[in-house]
Amino acid sequence: MIGRIAGVILHRAQDHVLIDVRGVGYIVHVSERTAASLPAAGQAVALYTELLVREDLLQLFGFPTLLEKEWHRLLISVQGVGAKVALAILGTLGPDGLSRALALGDWSALRKAPGVGPKLAQRVVMELKDKAPAVMALGGALTVDPGPLPDAELVDTAAHAPAPTRPAPSSAQATADALSALGNLGYAPSEAASAVAEAAAREPAAPTAALIRAALRLLAPKE
Repeated sequence: MIGRIAGVILHRAQDHVLIDVRGVGYIVHVSERTAASLPAAGQAVALYTELLVREDLLQLFGFPTLLEKEWHRLLISVQGVGAKVALAILGTLGPDGLSRALALGDWSALRKAPGVGPKLAQRVVMELKDKAPAVMALGGALTVDPGPLPDAELVDTAAHAPAPTRPAPSSAQATADALSALGNLGYAPSEAASAVAEAAAREPAAPTAALIRAALRLLAPKE
């Protein structure tokens, strides 16, 4: 299993990237969101990868964080969601948007992804709503970047290129901490995830303490 690719970008496209690893070129399929965040050709890059093996096909799919890779694995567990459709969903919503959509049962958000119709969107939400909190709870533990980049000095265009970019941090850690706190208070994972997701949707940059307070207000009995 190939779990990580680190090399120099030879070619970038909208849905894939060609990475040279010590003389061997690997085509790695990525979401449009990930592709847009990658450095230019000639620069170093590292991605976590998932290898899809079929009788007549080997494909690598790349992710900037382990958390995004875990969301991709969860998505393809749904019947009718292939690896590329899962990439399209992640590329459209991002890991934070996907977690909110699943926790809130917002299947209309998934319909924004190319190749996802209403029936498939509803099936994804139905099958993953109770599984999503477990991935959300992983939070910051899986948001680390893929590690040290290789030396790209031998590539002509690298000498004058800007430093490689790293994925921007997300709210995953705050979400995970809020879920943990609500779980310690006795709330079920699904109801805690819904409340935290709604609170995060209202204030995406909210720190953990603010998320917990907002979620508790949402979970409070209505008079």
